[in-house]
Amino acid sequence: MKNVDSRWYLHFLTCRPSLRNLATMRKESLLKIKGVGKKYAAVIASWQKEAHFSTDVDLVSSMIIEDAKRILALMEAIATIEQELEPLCEQSDLAGIIGSIPGFGPISSAELAGEIDDLSRFPQDMSLALYLGMAPLDNSSGKKEGCKVAKSVNTRTKAAMMVAVAHHSWQVEESKRYYEKKRLEGKKHNQAIRSLGRHLVRVIWSLIKEKRFYEIREENERNILKMA
Repeated sequence: MKNVDSRWYLHFLTCRPSLRNLATMRKESLLKIKGVGKKYAAVIASWQKEAHFSTDVDLVSSMIIEDAKRILALMEAIATIEQELEPLCEQSDLAGIIGSIPGFGPISSAELAGEIDDLSRFPQDMSLALYLGMAPLDNSSGKKEGCKVAKSVNTRTKAAMMVAVAHHSWQVEESKRYYEKKRLEGKKHNQAIRSLGRHLVRVIWSLIKEKRFYEIREENERNILKMA
């Protein structure tokens, strides 16, 4: 089954004491699980018809369920923090601008705004990209290709950008296609995210300089993400 990061799936995993029990649940019970509904109940029912478990499932079942419970608890904690940060972000013009970009939630926006502080610290968008960890320095030689992380990288903002850019790629179709193209070119997940992030740094730079919010315009998206 896919979408293992979805809450409905985690609620499904944790609704019974053993994973084996999930394969025999009836539709009425599935519909009572938070977030499942008719759509995902049908997905689960389809899986149940072909479900089979390895002999050691009973050994790992409790660990998987406990991990799923911890993820749910973490999601709830993050949601609470985001609610607390929203009014604070509204008081910050910088956080508001960054937060207008799809995928850049209150936590990432607050982190980035707090660390960037004043755009005048960065003479050009490349300087900002280096600081945010979205522009690793070329470390290629005649025998191998690669890159190294710049010493000026702020690890906190890099982590915030990686999360925000990943969420952005899920929400904006053009960005998603760009990410997928990079993967097809052989780049690993983090490399593809940083490539997209480099483009988004240009967007962030322009938005802050012009003091305006992000707007999704298909033609603009194509221009922003146009390959060299």
